[in-house]
Order: sequence, then C-alpha cells, then structure tokens
Amino acid sequence: MSDQPSGVPAENEADDTPRKAAVRREGGHEDAPRRKATSGGTGPPRKSARAAEQGAAPGGRRSGASHGASSWAAYEPPPPPAWVTAARPEEPPPIGGAALWAVLATGTLAGLLLGDGLGLNVLLAALPAALAAYFAGRAAGRGIHPWSLVWAAGGTALLLVPALRDAGWPTFLALAAALATGSLALHGTRTWRGTLIGCVGVFGEVLPGALWAWRGLRERADGSRDRWWPVVRTAGVAAVLLAVFGALFAGADAAFADLLTGLVPEVSVSDGPAHALLFVLGAAAALGAARTAAAPWRWDRVEGGRGRPRGRMEWALPLVVLNALFAVFIAIQLAVLFGGYDKVLSETGLTYSEYARQGFWQLLTVTLLTLVVIALALRWAPRGAARDRTLVRAVLGTLCALTLVVVLSALRRMELYVDAYGLTRLRVSVAGVELWLGVVIVLIMAAGVFGGRWLPRAVVASAAAAVLCFGLVSPDGLVAEQNVRRFERTGQIDLAYLRGLSADAVPALDTLPEPQRSCALRDIARDVLDGDKPWYATSYGERRARAVLTDRPADRMELPCGGLDREGRTPEYR
Repeated sequence: MSDQPSGVPAENEADDTPRKAAVRREGGHEDAPRRKATSGGTGPPRKSARAAEQGAAPGGRRSGASHGASSWAAYEPPPPPAWVTAARPEEPPPIGGAALWAVLATGTLAGLLLGDGLGLNVLLAALPAALAAYFAGRAAGRGIHPWSLVWAAGGTALLLVPALRDAGWPTFLALAAALATGSLALHGTRTWRGTLIGCVGVFGEVLPGALWAWRGLRERADGSRDRWWPVVRTAGVAAVLLAVFGALFAGADAAFADLLTGLVPEVSVSDGPAHALLFVLGAAAALGAARTAAAPWRWDRVEGGRGRPRGRMEWALPLVVLNALFAVFIAIQLAVLFGGYDKVLSETGLTYSEYARQGFWQLLTVTLLTLVVIALALRWAPRGAARDRTLVRAVLGTLCALTLVVVLSALRRMELYVDAYGLTRLRVSVAGVELWLGVVIVLIMAAGVFGGRWLPRAVVASAAAAVLCFGLVSPDGLVAEQNVRRFERTGQIDLAYLRGLSADAVPALDTLPEPQRSCALRDIARDVLDGDKPWYATSYGERRARAVLTDRPADRMELPCGGLDREGRTPEYR
C-alpha cells in the first residue's frame, strides 16, 4: 500500500525534485513558477533569477524592489556547529497531564510558602518539581539510572539543611549544591564536560520548558473542553466550600482557629505581587526540570580533542623538578613539626600566630595550582606504550602524595592560627575547602590505580557531600563553641563578632558567664524572639534557640557592652 496522498500522482515527486534543485541553484523560489503558471500570464513580467543575481548589491543584498521579503526567503542560515548537532536532544513528546499538575503544585507551594523565609518549605516546594520531572521522563521513555538516584538522594539531603540550620551561608551553599545535583540527576552524564555543564544545564531549559508547556496546553485544549472543564469546576467548588466552612469553624472554636492559622499560610493583598512572582519562578523551575528530564542535552557526545602527547623527557623532567621542590619543603615542615618551632621562630622573628597566618594561604594556593598542573600534565602525557603509563602513574602519584602532606601542613597552620585568634566563619570555610581538596587528590590517586571513568562524578559527589557535612555540623555553632573554650582558657573573647552569629550559636553562647552572655546573645535574642515565622519557615536551630532564650532570657537592657575590654570585661568586673 503506497504512502502517497490521494489525488497526487506519484510521479510528481520525482519530476519535481530536479526543478526544486535548479530553482535553489539560481537563488529563486520554488513556488514562484507555480504562481506564474496559475495566474494565467497576467500581471507584470517577473525578473529571472539570473537578472536578480546581477542586480544584487555587494554583500548579498538586492537593490530596488527585489530587496525585501524575497531576499530574506532565499536566505539559508548556516548549519549549526558540530558540537550542537551532536549534543542537541530530540524533540520531547507533548507534556502530560500528570506533569502539568505537578508543575502547578510546585508554583502554588512556592507562591504560598517561600515568602516567609527558608526552612522545610524549600523541600515541600521541590518535591512536586521532582515529580514533574519523573512524569515527563517516563512519558518520554527514559529510565532511571543508578547515578540519577544518587544525585536525587543527595539533592534531597541538601534541601534539609535550611530546615536544620538558621545560618544563611551554609543554607545558600546547600541550595546551590542541591540545584547542581538535581540538574545532574536529570542529565545523567559521566564525562568531565558533561558533568560540569550538567550541573547548570537545567537553567537553560527554563524558557524552552515554558514554550513546550504552552504548546502542550494548546494541543490538549483543542477539543478537550469536556475533559478539563469539570476538573476546574470541581476544584473551584471544593475551594469555596473549604474557605466558607473553614472560616465558620475558626470563628466557633479558638483552638481550631489556632490550628488553622498555624497550618494555612497567611496571604495578604499587599504581598500579592511577591507571591505571584514566587509562583512564576516555582512553575518555571518545575517546567525546566520536566523539559530536561524529557529531552536532556547529550553533552557526553561532544568530543574534545586531547593535547599532542609529549616525549617522556620533555614531559617528565619539569614534574620531577617540582616533586623535588615539594620534597625539600616537606622535609623542612617535618623538622618544624617535630620540635623545631622555637629555632625557626627565633631565626625569623615571627610569633606562632604570624607564622601560621603567613603560610596557610600560600599552601592553599599551592594545593589549587597542583590540581591545575595535574590536569595539564594528563592532557599532554605520553600514552604510547605501557612504559609511558607507568611513568605517568609514578610521577603524578608522587606529586599527589607530596601534595597531601602540604594539605596536612596547611591544616596545621590553620590550627595554630585559630588557637591564637579564634575561629571565624572565613577560617572554618577555607579549612573545609582545604580538606575537600585533599579528598580530591586522594580520588585522583585512586583513579590512577583503578581507572578514571568514575572520577568526574566522584569529584562532584564529594563536593556535594562536603557541602552537606558543612551544613550539618553547624558552622556557626562550631565557631561559638571554639570561642567559648578559648575564653575559658585565655580569658579573651570577641563579643562584637559573636553578636553577628545566627541562632545556631545560642546553645554554646548560653554557657558564657555574665555579662558576656547577655552581650553576646542580646542581638540574636531580638531576632529570634521578636520574629513571627510560620512552622514551615522556622529551622530547628531557631526553635532550639527560642527554647533556650525563653528559659534563660538574655538581659535586653542597654548593657555597657561597648566598654568591654579584650577579655570581655566591663570596668566593674575587672
């Protein structure tokens, strides 16, 4: 049975192909001769394609009346680059009803819950977005891979950090890492290029996702009013009944009113634009996730060229010299570590704290540059025979092992620095980064032994795990605990800095004696006790701080905290 449409002779297709090709070669329009033939020969004579080409202006523009729609119609855009063709996904199927309802739920929860702060509401708004991605991927025939489950589980755990910690900086890091792991769960990449681009790839699908949803809605709306109108009508009737009878029950019983007030978000007319913006952002994020799950870009298919392999001597000699330099530095560090501090400090004239502060940042830079050197060395490493691979493993393995000792030395410097000046947010952050860089170096050494196909995903997973641990250990609480112990040991404390910490630091600061306790807790108590956040926007750290400050209120009178000396004492306590 032929696929040719009825009423069109089959030979027309074969006869028409040469004519189309000739018209394209001459720069004319394929349907121009057809229009001339059907017009019966009336009207002004048309220019031939050769005459149009002769009248074209330099640069491909036509002069006179020929310039206009005909020139733009004849323009053929250049083909896309090869990497775009290789990575471009197939067109996804129309968005399904389940995914649309999940997108609507995401936008509704984002608009109602996210305007009051960050807490458990972030996870509540993200769950329907994950469902939208799942429904869209299943409709497109995509399966769930083990690494996608790992990324999804990691993103879910990271979204718990805002519900546990009150501090804003670990919350921001956790949300950024959750977005990256969620995007990787949707892309399912495994190469360096695919993993790095996949961390942010979902952002590029927000606008295409909105257009995709609009086309799907138009297709579903055509001739389907009998299906969707009863659903909308039923939802409207249910909402009206809940509003009317809920208001009546709230007026009849105070306990029910309190329960309803705590459970239902409070929405005012003045906050309408903010809630509408959050609704749009939540729905757009869910549509981007669904569009990515249905048809992700295949960044793994983009082939990147490797550097031209160098000769063994040309490649290995600079690295051997670098290893020798590392070895000399580490030998000096070991001598200092085993009792040589006094000699070194007497010769340099530095104190312990100055010696530590002077070296940590340089050693952190050394660790970062070493990773760059390893990446470039692998790009131009000799790879012709088994002896080349053995040479690469030996030289780079030695460099990694020596770098691990540098990491330990940097952490030791930070320990001395903290003992002298106390722990701060910046210091705990850079120490955490140095620890993570050490983990990356260990992973590189393992990849040299067992193969490196898993290395890109392992490095990103270790970064997400580091951010998660950073949020779970409560860095503000850690800073407060260390400074309280330092005060007990040395009698020195920086109350001006501690007053700027979050509610996570309250349990540790509560152990300070007066007046240091009230001076450290006064500003935090004002933020915690005077705030009126709903349950879904209140973190565990904030609830715990409220309980502590309710049992033992901080003196909120104007204490002479500005007159405290370096030991945190006022004149009457000296």
